[in-house]
Amino acid sequence: MTRYFDPLSVIGDHRDSFKGQWDDRLWLNVPGPLYGGDTDTCWTGRLHAPGHVLYGGDHATEYVFRQPRTVAETARLVEAAESDPFAGYGCDGDAWWTPGLVRQWWRDRGRVTEYLAGRRSEWDEFDAGSGQGIALAVRDFEAYIAGGLADDLRVYLYWLEERHSPGVGDPLPEL
Repeated sequence: MTRYFDPLSVIGDHRDSFKGQWDDRLWLNVPGPLYGGDTDTCWTGRLHAPGHVLYGGDHATEYVFRQPRTVAETARLVEAAESDPFAGYGCDGDAWWTPGLVRQWWRDRGRVTEYLAGRRSEWDEFDAGSGQGIALAVRDFEAYIAGGLADDLRVYLYWLEERHSPGVGDPLPEL
């Protein structure tokens, strides 16, 4: 069974780098405590956290496509947040996500995959000049949605409901 890793437990003094507002959160963010909101459009997030940050929406702002699962991954997302001149990353997702909202995001994941597929040629073209690996990360996000994200979201649902990680034998909530 996957245990829940709470990235907020290791952010500590870096919380000041997360001034993003929930209402500005981009709909592409996967449910979890960290998210991209009204970030800049300079595309620096992937330079720090390539396994967690992508760009999207109407203004190509940064969003979190995979929540961190280790101290090192959290540190990379902190670096991404600290490099954002708009301070648009948020770390208060646990206060806003409800089991119902997580399930709704999961039910609407087709909208996310359609968006990703519809932009694939743009990312391929951009990568030819930038080398940021966006197209590969988009395919990684698509594979994550098709594969392990459901289990991660069930563990997150457990965390939201119980405020501790599930133990061996604890039944996980359904999506």
